[in-house]
Amino acid sequence: MDFLHTLFYFIVAISVLVSFHEFGHFWVARKAGVKVLRFSVGFGKVLWSYQKNPDATEYVVSAIPLGGYVKMVDEREGDVKKADLPYAFNRQSLFARTAIVAAGPLFNLILAVALFWSVLVIGETGIKPILGSVEQGTLAAAAGFVEGEEIISVNDKATPTWTEAMSVLVSSALDGEQNIKVTVKSFDDQQAIRTLKLTDKDSETPDVLYQRLGFKPWSPKLQPIIGKVLPDSAALASGLKQGDLIVSADGTIMNDWMQWVNYVKSHPDVAIKLEIERDGVRLPTTITPKSVLVGKNTEGKVGASVYIPEELMKSVSVEYSLSPLAAIPVAFETTYYYSITSLKMMGKMLVGKASVDNLSGPISIAQYAGQSATMGLVPFIKYLALISVSLGVLNLLPIPVLDGGHLLFFALEGIKGRPVSERAQIFFQQIGIALLVSLMALAMFLDVERLL
Repeated sequence: MDFLHTLFYFIVAISVLVSFHEFGHFWVARKAGVKVLRFSVGFGKVLWSYQKNPDATEYVVSAIPLGGYVKMVDEREGDVKKADLPYAFNRQSLFARTAIVAAGPLFNLILAVALFWSVLVIGETGIKPILGSVEQGTLAAAAGFVEGEEIISVNDKATPTWTEAMSVLVSSALDGEQNIKVTVKSFDDQQAIRTLKLTDKDSETPDVLYQRLGFKPWSPKLQPIIGKVLPDSAALASGLKQGDLIVSADGTIMNDWMQWVNYVKSHPDVAIKLEIERDGVRLPTTITPKSVLVGKNTEGKVGASVYIPEELMKSVSVEYSLSPLAAIPVAFETTYYYSITSLKMMGKMLVGKASVDNLSGPISIAQYAGQSATMGLVPFIKYLALISVSLGVLNLLPIPVLDGGHLLFFALEGIKGRPVSERAQIFFQQIGIALLVSLMALAMFLDVERLL
């Protein structure tokens, strides 16, 4: 069921993003007077099609939902009826062809703006970015952060929730920024500015960087009571239920939740004998934490969250939303921020200043789709926005086969005054295909390695 859940939301995500991308090409092509023969979501065997008449566009849904395409009348791709020649793509002006090709990735960026806007208007509920204990030897300690401070902004970007604060911090660090300005406030509302000073650390992954930063969320001492139990988890397999109190583990009394978490982390793939209390009755059980890779370390994980009393949850929670009008510039700013961050990360990986472990293949993307959907509508919309940004930026890269490669050929045509020869285009497209296949193979390899 977990696999089907992940697969379903992955297909939903890819279908939405690809459809919007291809609709960009389609809509601008129609506006430019180009005849569109087919608009397809997916590849392979046709599952459903609709065509109003023989001269109209055929709308198709195909069996493999990992892409899509818009087929236009084009003399380079086959014979064209004499009556259709004025509507052929290759006969349009350089400006029209450029607009048609650029529309796909630009529509993905527009979609990202719309999705970020909807998240801002709907609003998010998250944990306040209040700092817990700051470990010595970390970058946070060196910058003077202390327990109880709340992060207000990072490099002047508002960070209302813990997730947002950590996302901006890690992204800024991965971008190579060596002085990150963090505005904090204390319990008595006094504001101060802390500066994180980083050195250039090549080939660093987000997990490793997060550990080096040393930020931990503030949390009161909680009883080791099970809250939500995740599907396909060690907790579910052992029979743990919401409300169960962990009394002891291998004979060691569990006094609070963090003691239990640390005990689990130190026992990956090792059976732990538990004594739990359920409805006033003490019961024995055994649980074997799953082994997960965190940075370069292996830790145990049972897949269960802590039970937090409602009153306490309200005191550390924050609801953040904007009016429809106020959300517009923030949505554009957020899209721009993640676009630039994606470009910088790609550039750093290209020159070897960032680890290729930062790449995500289809398996990782599918897992993120399932996880975000499990968390709720707003996290899933946010996930769609982030993937839409990545898709838009990736397609604008000047690599033959991608939209950016075609735009590069058009730019050369504008400079030279004549199109790039078909022979040259085919040669560079073959190089582009080899690069993309290699990149996809690497991403898939990293995905499988993470699974194993």
